[in-house]
Amino acid sequence: MSASRRGFLMGRFSARRDVPRPPWALPVDAFEARCTRCKACLPVCPTGIVVAGAGGFPTIDFSRGECSFCGECVAACRPAALVRRDADAAPWSRVARIADTCVAGHGVECRVCGETCPEGAIRFRPRLGGAPRPELDTERCTGCGACYAPCPVGAIAIAEEMEMNA
Repeated sequence: MSASRRGFLMGRFSARRDVPRPPWALPVDAFEARCTRCKACLPVCPTGIVVAGAGGFPTIDFSRGECSFCGECVAACRPAALVRRDADAAPWSRVARIADTCVAGHGVECRVCGETCPEGAIRFRPRLGGAPRPELDTERCTGCGACYAPCPVGAIAIAEEMEMNA
């Protein structure tokens, strides 16, 4: 059964969902063609966020922690589905997205995401008459996911940057 047919039967009607692949993954089609699902990248992840996803392909689970961009998964990938060609190349085009369900937007004092962000991409500016709201600097955000798991209401998503504009 093809993946698209399987997805249809499981209620996923779009061709591809945004599945977070490990850093420096090839584009989706090339990644799926190269990845042998050997799982060599899973145990080498120091934060334990690389897990086996649908079809056995490696995916990132930000609920387990953040990506340190150490490159261990790339070094373990023998089929070269994860390739770090340029030392300065961004590992992916993911950034955090803060939803309207953020408690700070509803007058509750919470700064957990800003406190856990290693890049200082989430800041809180004082506001008259209410709790400060988070402001995300997408230029500084690496999409590491450090802010994801600590959010008490699950108001943070780590998504492709192009989805932010959609």
